[in-house]
Amino acid sequence: MPASFAEDVAGYADGGCTALEVWLTKLETHLQAASLAETRQLLADRGVTLPVAAYQGGLLLSQGEARKAHFDHFRKRLDLCQTFGISTLILVADFVQKPDPTALQRALVSLNQAADWAEGYGVRLALEFRGTDTFCNCLDTAVTLVESCERNQVGVCLDLFHFYKGPSKSEDLDRLTAANLAHVQLCDVAGLPREFMTDADRVFPGEGDFRILPLMERLRAIGYTGWVSLELLNPILWQSKPSQVAELGMTALKRYLNHDR
Repeated sequence: MPASFAEDVAGYADGGCTALEVWLTKLETHLQAASLAETRQLLADRGVTLPVAAYQGGLLLSQGEARKAHFDHFRKRLDLCQTFGISTLILVADFVQKPDPTALQRALVSLNQAADWAEGYGVRLALEFRGTDTFCNCLDTAVTLVESCERNQVGVCLDLFHFYKGPSKSEDLDRLTAANLAHVQLCDVAGLPREFMTDADRVFPGEGDFRILPLMERLRAIGYTGWVSLELLNPILWQSKPSQVAELGMTALKRYLNHDR
């Protein structure tokens, strides 16, 4: 996270990774000093593409002026996605103290509206559930929202950390299909009860206690052909060179993506 967008691009390329799940705030900061043409050239020179972007919040449950501000920001980001060929934008649910049926209906209306806007820009939304939230904190709810939305432009973002952190169940994986799964994020956590796990405890896949192979088997069974990214958010790893983290990350991912192949 401390690295700039340009440093990320260089680090990923040097580490053998040619696709970057871009942190949108970094890209927006970068564009304050660099032009669109210069940024496209930077990516082309290093052979890096931006297939997925993280993340957009505030759309589902906000109201009034706050809702307008979030949707205005969302439309600007959709334009940015279109400009750089970003085909998937991760969407996170809003925090609420206590969810109720009204909140669910409001979320569905907003999700449909966001999907309509995204379709106009050729972008698919990946709804991420978060295990620590009070609303949309498990895979089952995320799939239900996506299916209720009835838009091909919306799918689920499956973050393995939040799958283990929250109330998701292994049988929830049975609800995944190639049609409703839009993005996958992998990591691992070692030696901690789920109640105490934080983003900072994320480590490379294979270094912790998560059962990753069954998930990979499920992805193959449903014919998933989308992106799989590495999401660590570990401050200790941030102290290393981006190229070293990228190289280690690619090695860890390939261990599972190429398993039995």
